[in-house]
Amino acid sequence: MRAFRQVDVFSPLPLLGNPVAVVHDADGLTDEQMAAFARWTNLSETTFLMAPTTPDADYRLRIWTPGGELPFAGHPTLGSAHAWLEAGGEPAVADTVVQECGAGLVPVRRGERLAFAAPPLLRSGPVEDADLARIAAALAIGVDEVVDAAWIDNGPGWVGVLLRDADAVLAVRPDLALFGDLDVGVVGLYPQGAGDGAVAEVRAFCPGLGVVEDPVTGSLNAGIAQWLAGSRLPTSYVASQGTVMGRRGRVHVDVLGDGPSRAVWVGGDTLTTVVGTVAL
Repeated sequence: MRAFRQVDVFSPLPLLGNPVAVVHDADGLTDEQMAAFARWTNLSETTFLMAPTTPDADYRLRIWTPGGELPFAGHPTLGSAHAWLEAGGEPAVADTVVQECGAGLVPVRRGERLAFAAPPLLRSGPVEDADLARIAAALAIGVDEVVDAAWIDNGPGWVGVLLRDADAVLAVRPDLALFGDLDVGVVGLYPQGAGDGAVAEVRAFCPGLGVVEDPVTGSLNAGIAQWLAGSRLPTSYVASQGTVMGRRGRVHVDVLGDGPSRAVWVGGDTLTTVVGTVAL
């Protein structure tokens, strides 16, 4: 039996964020066991806390969707850090937890809420016309409704799509059969004073990972900030996500520094909703 927590991420209230299943002391589990449990939980991500392989990390994290393993994901990073700390984990540096994962070492800052430093993009730049046409068809919109688009892949494979406003994002009714292996994040801005404290509305579609729509997505919001913060978005803002799914996700983004020292921090509230043990 292994200790288990389910943590709600990106909401200060229970059941309104994005849950992640966290298995403690997961050393010794096989890939097949982890994949099977991730399919069984049927959450967007399930994680496994392990001993680090480097002295520079506090723990190692394996991250699985129902469709396979990811090198990095945002809400599992925050939820797993929360679970590790709540279970008595003591970081080597008092105010920072260092997570080892497929994307390398990811710092998680402790403060009013946990926040992770966005890892470098694995792929950036413009989207080819053929891919853009396919994305527009999958979103059931015209190509002319896309204000801008870019690769913002930090692990899951994100393509970012900017629409005219938040209402356009909320109105998307996708054709899931057309996404194929593309994972698409859509963002639109609220008019000033609208949005219930949020500057933008975000949605994430990743059926290729076994997740039709992810309720609240840290990795996508990190990529969006690396792409748009300081130009179309402020350098400090709150994004809303999960609205059409009955969630109330709030993602807190802060961009610090400039040039080579520029760092994007993505934070959110975390709350344990389930504590127990699991037999694998």
